[in-house]
Amino acid sequence: MCQASGVSAAEPSAWVARFASLVPPGGPVLDVACGSGRHTRFFLALGHPVTAVDRDTSGLADIERDPRLDVVKYDLEAGEPFPFGPGSFAGVVTVNYLHRPLFADLVAAVADGGALLYETYARGHERFGRPQRPEFLLEPGELLEAVRGELRVVAYEDVILEEPGPKAVQRIAAVRTPAGS
Repeated sequence: MCQASGVSAAEPSAWVARFASLVPPGGPVLDVACGSGRHTRFFLALGHPVTAVDRDTSGLADIERDPRLDVVKYDLEAGEPFPFGPGSFAGVVTVNYLHRPLFADLVAAVADGGALLYETYARGHERFGRPQRPEFLLEPGELLEAVRGELRVVAYEDVILEEPGPKAVQRIAAVRTPAGS
C-alpha cells in the first residue's frame, strides 16, 4: 500500500478535477483508499453519491452521516474478494495508492459510459522521497496496460510534477464505451 499527502484535505487532485466531467452526472463514484476524503468531498459537492473505501475511515467522521455517502471500512490488501461488483460505478477514483492485485477489479467496476481516474507514484519518484520501494511505484506504461482492451484512454501522463514538491507520477483518465456504441 502507498498513500501520501502533499495537498490539502479539501483540495482534489488537479488531474481528478480536470477529468471529473467524464463521470456521468449524478452517477455513483467509488473513492478507493479515500484517506481524509478529499475526492469523496469533491464528488459529493458535484452531486454524486459516493462510496468511500479505506481500512481507516476516521477522516470521514465529519461527513459520514451524509445520506449520499456510503463509508466502507475495508482493508483492500487483506486478500479478500473485492467488495464491489463489475459495472457498479460511474466513476472510480484512485489517487496516491497502488496495490496491483486490484487493477482488474477497479477497471471492471467502471460501468458502461463511466470513467476511471487514477493517479499515483511512478518509477523515478524514489529520488524525491517516499515512496521509494518498487512495489509502490508504477513501471513505465503500467496504467496503460491495466486498462488495455477494457477502457478507452482519454488522457495519460507519465511525468515529473514540480508542485507542491517534486514527484514522479503516472495518471490516466479512461472511459468504458457503452455496449453497442
